[in-house]
Amino acid sequence: MKTHVSETIFFIERESGLGLQAQLRETVVSAVLAGRIQPGAQLPSTRRLAVYLNISRISVTLAYQELVSQGYMEAVDRSSFRIARNPPGRTLATDQSPSQASEVDWSRKIALDFSVVRQVEKPLDWRRYPYPFLYGQMDPTLFDLNAWRDCNRRALAREDFISMASDFAAADDVQLVNYICSRTLPRRGIHANPDEILVTVGAQNALWIVTRLILGAGTTAVCENPCHPDISASLLLSGANVNTIDVDADGLPPDNLPRGTDAVFVTPSHHSPTGATMPIDRRMKLLQAATKKDFVIVEDDYEFEISFLAPPSPALKSFDTAGRVLYIGSFSKSLFPGLRLGYLVAPAPFIRQARALRSLMLRHPPGHLQRTAAYFLALGHYDAVLHRMRAEYHKRHVLMADNLKKQGLVVAGSSSFGGTSFWIEGPNGLDADRLVRELRQEGVLIESGSPFFPRNDAPCRFFRMGYSSIPSSSIPAGLARVKAAIDTHFSGNN
Repeated sequence: MKTHVSETIFFIERESGLGLQAQLRETVVSAVLAGRIQPGAQLPSTRRLAVYLNISRISVTLAYQELVSQGYMEAVDRSSFRIARNPPGRTLATDQSPSQASEVDWSRKIALDFSVVRQVEKPLDWRRYPYPFLYGQMDPTLFDLNAWRDCNRRALAREDFISMASDFAAADDVQLVNYICSRTLPRRGIHANPDEILVTVGAQNALWIVTRLILGAGTTAVCENPCHPDISASLLLSGANVNTIDVDADGLPPDNLPRGTDAVFVTPSHHSPTGATMPIDRRMKLLQAATKKDFVIVEDDYEFEISFLAPPSPALKSFDTAGRVLYIGSFSKSLFPGLRLGYLVAPAPFIRQARALRSLMLRHPPGHLQRTAAYFLALGHYDAVLHRMRAEYHKRHVLMADNLKKQGLVVAGSSSFGGTSFWIEGPNGLDADRLVRELRQEGVLIESGSPFFPRNDAPCRFFRMGYSSIPSSSIPAGLARVKAAIDTHFSGNN
């Protein structure tokens, strides 16, 4: 008996980055590989599917013809198609024996339990929420997608393709490294040679490489409190003895460093999450302590590009004359978070070790991505995007500040030069984790501050509110809902 595929399995997302034909092909291929469509099944006619989806018949025809050329479908006549008798990939996906329950006690076999690492929770479908006060997410209206596509095509030109499609071994894209050397680092007051730079898969990858190389059992690391959860987790998982030092309005106090410190991890230009900036005199004191007590400093210099209130302060690395600062930067915050492209700057002997370690994990970040980013940066598109971001985020910053004050919400910290978030201190008795859950039901997304305090199990009254991904028009109403939720659920320590 002939089986037919219902047109109801097809769905077109009008705002998707994929074209109509690509979405149709993806639907068929995924259904075939998952075994939801059987070989020989009859597809809806091109006319019928076009009417059902309200798209042109030629779009359906071209998608079907491409699937025929790929071996997933067979043409019966001009407008009739069926699933191929032996489509590619189906044997691997559907003909395997059912998965058997593992007899291994993995809780005993796994040496490190990474599931205990707490992350800042962000729902994957956050864009459907009307009030997403999330940090680190992008506003696609500010990004020049056409320019990125153009750079992507340039990276696929024959000469570029031959260069970047090769296995770099442990090397990086020369054009990208040269841009970092000549344009990015000088803006932070840093001068480095190409052999002092390693391209990484984002700042977190750079941080992991650093902790792997300099920390271990018997070493002592210091980080800020509060601190980005990825930093504190990386330190704890390194096996080092970890000390946290409370920050004040000027960041981490160097006078409070314990004896025997081997490494200090700081965000001096823009403390995460409070936004505090470490003054020059305190930075110099930290560098002097590093020389005197023989420790290294790991500087995470994130989001310095988003400066609209004042010029960003120079990087701590720019004052380093002894080669004791390992500097981490990233393009992911200033372009888009999914880019996952960062860099590590350090003395050449350290970079050689870091490069060798990276090659054991992932060889190098994708060559095509590096070359595309290099073109985007060098052709001026990056600076143009930053200009738009600064202008728009300045407006949102002012609107946020005004409405936070109007609602009586206490700002415990924000960047002196710009940034994209506010650190809020709730009233005594507030449980930020519970507030996050309550507000999510109201369509409002905020971030609890509790993951930023790694050694504190008590309820946290701090929370973070970002404004990089929420339209200005939604900010006043969203903040009013935050205030209402606090008053309703937490007034009088309910």
